[in-house]
Amino acid sequence: MTKRVTLTQAWEGTADCLNCSLRSTALFGGLTRDDFEQMHEPVEQVELQPGEVLYNAGDSGRYMFTVRSGLLKLVQYLPDGTQRIVRLMSSTDVLGLEVLVDKPYEHEAIVLRVSELCRYPKETVDRFSKTNPVLQKDLLKQWQKELTAADEWLTKLSTGPAKKRMANLLLRLVEDDSNECFLFSREDIGSILSITIETASRILSEFKKLNLIKEIRSNHLELNIAGLTELIES
Repeated sequence: MTKRVTLTQAWEGTADCLNCSLRSTALFGGLTRDDFEQMHEPVEQVELQPGEVLYNAGDSGRYMFTVRSGLLKLVQYLPDGTQRIVRLMSSTDVLGLEVLVDKPYEHEAIVLRVSELCRYPKETVDRFSKTNPVLQKDLLKQWQKELTAADEWLTKLSTGPAKKRMANLLLRLVEDDSNECFLFSREDIGSILSITIETASRILSEFKKLNLIKEIRSNHLELNIAGLTELIES
């Protein structure tokens, strides 16, 4: 589902743009009211369901996206057809930065949980960033954030003992300031951590026995934050 956000809706709060979590992020936090109006004229809000594809790898990029809520995975496919999940994108994350340097999308972006996104035409962001030094600087910060995230993904989720990788993943999935998280399929967990589905299931079962996690309901977990942290640091 897609809906256009007009200036009136943005500033009267009908579209909840004024209270959107993205207003306090690095990308838009430094913009003035006049700047905000210029950015919101072409904005569209997109709601996607689990399994839907936001864009495919190799597609010519026409839009940049910010995640209002939900969770998406960025997937790359290996020559043998297997998939590797190279990043999880959640609230306040920015997708499609590569379009600003005239590159096609590098990954397939697939929705894991119901997600709301704001969609910005490439031409608008590119034009505005050239005349607005604040946005230009903040876009550079987003590039740096992506590099840092890639480094952390490699060191915490792709290398080291499988149990520590699983603990790191669970802590990354914690909802806000709670001690709860929602899991997705064991296949996706295996793709993220470079382990088999069987290994992923075995580790989760072991974590339950050690009281590191408690299943509230299907794929909804309560985490022993201190215990998982101790495991990682051991």
